[in-house]
Amino acid sequence: MAENRTEIAELGEFGLINRLAASFSNQLSSTVKGIGDDAAVIDLGEDYGLLTTDMLAEGIHFDLTFHPLRHLGYKAIAVNVSDIAAMNGTPQQVVVSLGLSNRFSVEAVEELYKGIRSACDDYKVDLVGGDTTASKSGLIISVSVFGRVAKDKITYRSTAGANDILCVTGDLGGAYIGLQILAREKQVFQADSNMQPDFEGKEYVLQRQLKPEARMDVVYELAEAGVVPTAMIDVSDGLSSEIHHICVQSGTGAVVFEENVPIDDQTVYEASALNLGPITAATNGGEDYELLFTIKPEDHPKLKNNPKITFIGYLTADKGKILLRTKSGTVLPMQAQGWQHLS
Repeated sequence: MAENRTEIAELGEFGLINRLAASFSNQLSSTVKGIGDDAAVIDLGEDYGLLTTDMLAEGIHFDLTFHPLRHLGYKAIAVNVSDIAAMNGTPQQVVVSLGLSNRFSVEAVEELYKGIRSACDDYKVDLVGGDTTASKSGLIISVSVFGRVAKDKITYRSTAGANDILCVTGDLGGAYIGLQILAREKQVFQADSNMQPDFEGKEYVLQRQLKPEARMDVVYELAEAGVVPTAMIDVSDGLSSEIHHICVQSGTGAVVFEENVPIDDQTVYEASALNLGPITAATNGGEDYELLFTIKPEDHPKLKNNPKITFIGYLTADKGKILLRTKSGTVLPMQAQGWQHLS
């Protein structure tokens, strides 16, 4: 009898995680939250500890043809700090491990670590260890971050409720458009090495892709305003996917207003030049690393004048029913079509 074989692509990232996690259960009372959120939660007594990890693999998450090593080092830290921010926590220590091929010099690794050091300075975290090994498949960067959060300030994906207001920081879609521009210019260069890349006037969207920022500034501002989100997640795989995560885990639905989704003018212009819909880039593009969160209606006055936060919709009691109300008034189902790992 032939052995049963299930392709990983059939399950995708979250299906694979769920299948593997099903055979594990927490054995320690100090493990408050394991798999299923932006970070694991550990009881430290007075506070909760937060632990997250992420891996960046060459050819999958970045292309060294156009990604400067210093920016890449910064990004590797920022995307992990973003997970701590999504739990309403503060990052404290990081561990960095590298898989290096023999094409990398000591100077190249030092350039990578200049970016890591810059991010550690910006987010006020300490690099406390790591590991290095040989790699036959290019550069691999694995980062783990430890953080803390007061027990009454912890924010999960699963604790939102109907009528909560849906909020997002910053603007969306820029990182995806920046990636499309970089990929296009790479193709032009490969076809004719005498052609120089055309990046003039595109600096903002390129920065959004090459050197994203974790929104710790907003975490601090929420604390100053006395607001604890009812749920929160960082926008790494696309707005639509992240809304689905919150709604599925919180048992709610959502209505999102297209005209409220924040998109930078440069993103709109460059998306149009690429024959892409700006709203499609904003809802499905991913890698913006903004914070998507929900608040109680009574907290709206505390945040309504914050220019970094946009109110894009609200949650409903219609479990799993996630709708996009377009500018024309049409109501469409909002599909989770963001970045799909392992597919």
